[in-house]
Amino acid sequence: MTTTTEERTRRGRRLLNKVPEVTIWFWVIKILCTTVGESFADWINMKLGVGLVNTAWIFTAVFVVVLAVQLRLKRYVPLPYWLTVVVVSVTGTLYTDILTDQLNVPLWISSAVFSVLLALVFGVWWLRERTLSIHSVTTLPRESFYWLAVLVTFALGTATGDWTLELTGWSPGASVLLPLGLIAAITALWRFGANPVLSFWLAYILTRPLGANIGDWLASPKVAQPGEPTGLALGTFTTSLIFLGLILATVAYLTVTRSDVTETHESVHTAHSTGDPRKERVTLAGFGLLAAATTGLLLWAHSQPHVGPAPEEDNTSAVQLAPGEAVKKFPPAKVAALKTLASTSLKDARSGNAKGAHAAAQKLRDLWDADQDSLQPLDNTGWTSIDAQMDKVLGTFGIDHSNPPMSPAQQEKELNALLTDMG
Repeated sequence: MTTTTEERTRRGRRLLNKVPEVTIWFWVIKILCTTVGESFADWINMKLGVGLVNTAWIFTAVFVVVLAVQLRLKRYVPLPYWLTVVVVSVTGTLYTDILTDQLNVPLWISSAVFSVLLALVFGVWWLRERTLSIHSVTTLPRESFYWLAVLVTFALGTATGDWTLELTGWSPGASVLLPLGLIAAITALWRFGANPVLSFWLAYILTRPLGANIGDWLASPKVAQPGEPTGLALGTFTTSLIFLGLILATVAYLTVTRSDVTETHESVHTAHSTGDPRKERVTLAGFGLLAAATTGLLLWAHSQPHVGPAPEEDNTSAVQLAPGEAVKKFPPAKVAALKTLASTSLKDARSGNAKGAHAAAQKLRDLWDADQDSLQPLDNTGWTSIDAQMDKVLGTFGIDHSNPPMSPAQQEKELNALLTDMG
């Protein structure tokens, strides 16, 4: 789907169009970028143990830098443009993850907030420029609105995609089918005569859960606990490398052929005719029916028996080990780092610093998850024992659990038990 070119610019320095032509290559590389956003953020946050907030700060800084480079250009250039998309995909994903995992904001609230925010961005953009067409991104203000909208669409796509998984209990592989089907339906409506700008942005939002589900399916283990995602077990790092390689190959092709440059494309393709108002009204009803059908499907799936996250009581360890026994085969430096974070959380909980205790517990979780691949093979029994107690600690803070934070006394009790288990 494409959008019609708006020739008039109201204010600002006149540029060549800064956004690529919406061809099949646009959608291919957009989905590739989205998948990288999901897998690369998970790898840095979890596997490297950087932590969610620190990862978000890093990518926010990188986003500012690459966006500054992109905004200084006078025309669309594939490499900086798509590099910006990759970075903004990671950044938008992280913002939603912080709301969900750090601030315990329900996904339906995040979805509603980002929907309103996106509507506000589009509203202000339209009032100022009188167009939302990506073929008229020829001034700095329009490009600024465009990238702000892209950032919010990634955050919104993350929230709605995760909320869908939460409601339905679908696996990542099965979950690919919903956004893929919706994009196909939107494409059919666009071909019939739906408003191209509306069609474009709806499909753009849906590529986020589509790419994320593909990434989760490729990276997730083949065998997992009930309620946990399963997939092809490529891992987040391998998945990121594969898709980054595909992105670079596609960008190289587009750089050489210039087949997605708007001016080049328009010189060899017949422009679309202006829209038919009657068909646009009919397709608006089609979009409404599509939304109603999707809502009905999700409600039906939610009502069906499905495996959710394992109940908290199932996470207890069946093996009772003496203090320090569970970690005696683990590297002392790693154990010391875990004990330091647990002690910090305990100290803050005792002093009434709830925010500090929660932050330390979150870092403890991130470090423990990041070390799983190296620690579990050393002693699976010891790892399972510590993991069970770790889950109890996280439960008292409402981290990775649906319950609100418990009392400081309960937090202290479980942290003390964890420190005792680590010796």
